[in-house]
Amino acid sequence: MDFRAALIEETNAFTDVVRSVDPSTLASTPVPTCPDWNLSQLVKHVGRGNRWSAQIIEERRYEPLDPREVRDGKPPEDPEAAIAWFRQGAQLILDAIDHVGGDARVWTFIGAKPAGWWVRRRVHETTVHRADAALALGQPFALSSELAADGISEWLTLNVAQADRHAPPLDRGVTLHLHATDEGLGPTGEWTITHDEDGVNWSHDHAKGEAALRGRSVDLLLAVTRRRSLDEAGIEVYGDQAVWDGWLARTPF
Repeated sequence: MDFRAALIEETNAFTDVVRSVDPSTLASTPVPTCPDWNLSQLVKHVGRGNRWSAQIIEERRYEPLDPREVRDGKPPEDPEAAIAWFRQGAQLILDAIDHVGGDARVWTFIGAKPAGWWVRRRVHETTVHRADAALALGQPFALSSELAADGISEWLTLNVAQADRHAPPLDRGVTLHLHATDEGLGPTGEWTITHDEDGVNWSHDHAKGEAALRGRSVDLLLAVTRRRSLDEAGIEVYGDQAVWDGWLARTPF
């Protein structure tokens, strides 16, 4: 998957959602899937997040960057200038990677990684927050099955990597299985999460578990990122739903 192209495409798609409403209403439009936020804050969060990531890469940082120290971290007041600011942030990530090299190791949430790691991370950050904006405005949210499936994989990787910082999201010996119904995904449309003697891990293996979720990849993505309940997303549940409820309760995001 070309994540560089996807970052630009998703950034543009996000701004298309924002542009569909009167700019004067952004600060007064709540975002229910991000409690206590409005659309204006959501735009700032994603836009500044891109610049934050770009600065981490450009400076080849080995420690996190204080968001208050992000250069040009506040969008302009003028709506069109704010859109340009938002779009430029995504390009700054790509420019920073080109400058330091995609293999240069920098800080990430889950330890030092090649700078190119941030492109995929920011793609999926943007897609999920685009969903937040669309849902807040009562608009449909569409995403390719390939990108939605990869978003689930990336989300699982982040959660599993941080499982030792929180209560294990699955009890020992328990397995949770996710299955996307989209055609053409093959093994990348299945996810098996286990908690065994090696800790919490996931794979694309097909396996039965104590609980299984089945639905379109985009709907599974909205469910696993807490943007939609299983009922709202139209997800079928097999087995013990308490396993899924426990996973949500014990994962950090």
